[in-house]
Amino acid sequence: MTADFYDFTALSLQGKEVSMADYKGKVVLVVNTASKCGLTPQFEGLEALYRKYAERGLVVLGFPCNQFANQEPGDESSISTGCVLNYGVTFPMFSKVDVNGRNAHPLFAYLRRNLKGFPTSSVKWNFTKFLLDKTGKPVKRFSPATDPGNIEPHILRLLAG
Repeated sequence: MTADFYDFTALSLQGKEVSMADYKGKVVLVVNTASKCGLTPQFEGLEALYRKYAERGLVVLGFPCNQFANQEPGDESSISTGCVLNYGVTFPMFSKVDVNGRNAHPLFAYLRRNLKGFPTSSVKWNFTKFLLDKTGKPVKRFSPATDPGNIEPHILRLLAG
Protein backbone atom coordinates (compact mmCIF):
# COMPACT_ATOMS: atom_id res chain seq x y z
CA MET A 1 0.00 0.00 0.00
CA THR A 2 1.31 3.43 -0.93
CA ALA A 3 2.12 5.40 2.18
CA ASP A 4 3.38 8.67 0.76
CA PHE A 5 1.84 11.40 -1.42
CA TYR A 6 4.95 11.46 -3.59
CA ASP A 7 4.48 7.81 -4.58
CA PHE A 8 1.35 8.58 -6.62
CA THR A 9 1.01 9.45 -10.29
CA ALA A 10 -1.92 10.81 -12.27
CA LEU A 11 -2.63 11.59 -15.90
CA SER A 12 -2.68 15.24 -16.89
CA LEU A 13 -5.56 16.53 -19.02
CA GLN A 14 -3.15 16.15 -21.92
CA GLY A 15 -2.68 12.44 -21.14
CA LYS A 16 0.85 12.73 -19.71
CA GLU A 17 1.71 10.75 -16.58
CA VAL A 18 2.69 13.16 -13.80
CA SER A 19 4.41 12.09 -10.59
CA MET A 20 3.33 13.81 -7.40
CA ALA A 21 7.06 13.78 -6.59
CA ASP A 22 7.26 16.70 -9.05
CA TYR A 23 5.69 18.75 -6.25
CA LYS A 24 8.22 17.93 -3.52
CA GLY A 25 8.93 20.93 -1.33
CA LYS A 26 5.66 22.65 -2.30
CA VAL A 27 2.47 23.27 -0.36
CA VAL A 28 -0.17 21.36 -2.33
CA LEU A 29 -3.92 21.94 -2.51
CA VAL A 30 -5.72 18.99 -4.16
CA VAL A 31 -9.28 19.69 -5.32
CA ASN A 32 -11.89 17.55 -7.05
CA THR A 33 -13.55 19.80 -9.61
CA ALA A 34 -16.59 19.91 -11.88
CA SER A 35 -17.45 22.37 -14.62
CA LYS A 36 -21.24 22.26 -14.28
CA CYS A 37 -21.58 22.61 -10.50
CA GLY A 38 -22.97 25.50 -8.49
CA LEU A 39 -19.52 25.68 -6.87
CA THR A 40 -17.69 25.90 -10.23
CA PRO A 41 -17.00 29.65 -9.71
CA GLN A 42 -14.52 28.49 -7.01
CA PHE A 43 -12.11 28.00 -9.92
CA GLU A 44 -11.64 31.79 -9.77
CA GLY A 45 -10.61 31.71 -6.10
CA LEU A 46 -8.37 28.69 -6.60
CA GLU A 47 -6.66 30.37 -9.54
CA ALA A 48 -6.24 33.58 -7.50
CA LEU A 49 -4.50 31.63 -4.70
CA TYR A 50 -2.29 29.84 -7.21
CA ARG A 51 -1.24 33.04 -8.97
CA LYS A 52 -0.63 34.84 -5.68
CA TYR A 53 1.48 32.12 -4.04
CA ALA A 54 2.93 29.92 -6.81
CA GLU A 55 6.29 31.70 -6.65
CA ARG A 56 6.37 31.11 -2.89
CA GLY A 57 5.75 27.37 -3.32
CA LEU A 58 2.00 26.73 -3.61
CA VAL A 59 0.57 24.44 -6.25
CA VAL A 60 -3.12 23.72 -6.80
CA LEU A 61 -3.96 20.38 -8.44
CA GLY A 62 -7.40 20.02 -10.01
CA PHE A 63 -8.99 16.61 -10.54
CA PRO A 64 -12.25 16.66 -12.52
CA CYS A 65 -14.84 14.20 -11.22
CA ASN A 66 -18.23 13.18 -12.55
CA GLN A 67 -19.42 11.27 -9.47
CA PHE A 68 -21.72 14.00 -8.21
CA ALA A 69 -24.94 14.62 -10.18
CA ASN A 70 -23.20 14.19 -13.56
CA GLN A 71 -21.63 17.66 -13.22
CA GLU A 72 -18.48 16.83 -15.19
CA PRO A 73 -19.83 14.99 -18.24
CA GLY A 74 -17.24 16.23 -20.75
CA ASP A 75 -14.05 14.70 -22.03
CA GLU A 76 -10.56 15.98 -21.25
CA SER A 77 -10.58 18.39 -24.17
CA SER A 78 -13.86 20.06 -23.19
CA ILE A 79 -12.80 20.18 -19.53
CA SER A 80 -9.54 21.88 -20.50
CA THR A 81 -11.28 24.38 -22.76
CA GLY A 82 -13.92 25.20 -20.13
CA CYS A 83 -11.43 25.71 -17.32
CA VAL A 84 -9.17 27.95 -19.38
CA LEU A 85 -11.83 29.92 -21.26
CA ASN A 86 -14.30 30.41 -18.43
CA TYR A 87 -11.96 30.72 -15.45
CA GLY A 88 -8.44 31.32 -16.77
CA VAL A 89 -7.11 28.27 -14.95
CA THR A 90 -3.33 27.94 -15.20
CA PHE A 91 -2.75 25.47 -12.35
CA PRO A 92 -2.26 21.78 -13.23
CA MET A 93 -5.45 19.95 -14.17
CA PHE A 94 -5.65 16.19 -14.43
CA SER A 95 -7.78 13.68 -16.27
CA LYS A 96 -11.18 12.85 -14.86
CA VAL A 97 -11.10 10.53 -11.84
CA ASP A 98 -13.42 8.89 -9.34
CA VAL A 99 -12.85 10.10 -5.79
CA ASN A 100 -15.08 7.57 -4.00
CA GLY A 101 -15.85 3.90 -4.34
CA ARG A 102 -14.08 0.88 -5.72
CA ASN A 103 -12.68 2.78 -8.70
CA ALA A 104 -11.46 5.79 -6.75
CA HIS A 105 -8.10 7.12 -7.86
CA PRO A 106 -5.50 5.81 -5.35
CA LEU A 107 -4.49 9.40 -4.51
CA PHE A 108 -8.02 10.17 -3.30
CA ALA A 109 -8.23 6.89 -1.38
CA TYR A 110 -5.01 7.97 0.35
CA LEU A 111 -6.25 11.50 1.07
CA ARG A 112 -9.58 10.21 2.43
CA ARG A 113 -7.74 7.77 4.70
CA ASN A 114 -5.46 10.48 6.06
CA LEU A 115 -7.96 13.34 6.35
CA LYS A 116 -11.26 11.95 7.52
CA GLY A 117 -14.50 13.70 6.70
CA PHE A 118 -17.63 13.76 8.79
CA PRO A 119 -19.46 11.49 9.34
CA THR A 120 -17.56 9.28 6.88
CA SER A 121 -14.31 9.74 5.01
CA SER A 122 -16.11 9.88 1.64
CA VAL A 123 -15.72 12.97 -0.50
CA LYS A 124 -19.19 14.54 -0.18
CA TRP A 125 -19.29 16.75 -3.28
CA ASN A 126 -17.30 18.64 -5.89
CA PHE A 127 -14.65 21.09 -4.70
CA THR A 128 -13.61 19.18 -1.58
CA LYS A 129 -10.10 20.46 -0.86
CA PHE A 130 -7.12 18.66 0.69
CA LEU A 131 -4.13 20.69 1.88
CA LEU A 132 -0.68 19.10 2.16
CA ASP A 133 2.46 20.60 3.66
CA LYS A 134 5.89 20.93 2.01
CA THR A 135 6.77 17.35 3.01
CA GLY A 136 3.67 15.90 1.33
CA LYS A 137 1.88 15.30 4.63
CA PRO A 138 -1.90 15.80 4.44
CA VAL A 139 -2.75 18.43 7.05
CA LYS A 140 -6.30 19.70 6.54
CA ARG A 141 -9.48 18.91 4.62
CA PHE A 142 -11.93 21.61 3.60
CA SER A 143 -15.57 21.14 2.68
CA PRO A 144 -16.91 21.92 -0.78
CA ALA A 145 -18.59 25.04 0.62
CA THR A 146 -15.29 26.47 1.92
CA ASP A 147 -14.39 29.48 -0.17
CA PRO A 148 -10.80 29.21 -1.44
CA GLY A 149 -10.04 32.62 0.11
CA ASN A 150 -10.74 31.16 3.55
CA ILE A 151 -7.92 28.65 3.02
CA GLU A 152 -5.35 31.41 2.53
CA PRO A 153 -4.33 31.69 6.23
CA HIS A 154 -3.64 27.94 6.33
CA ILE A 155 -1.59 28.16 3.14
CA LEU A 156 0.43 31.09 4.53
CA ARG A 157 1.25 29.15 7.71
CA LEU A 158 2.49 26.19 5.67
CA LEU A 159 4.48 28.39 3.28
CA ALA A 160 6.14 30.08 6.26
CA GLY A 161 6.92 26.75 7.92
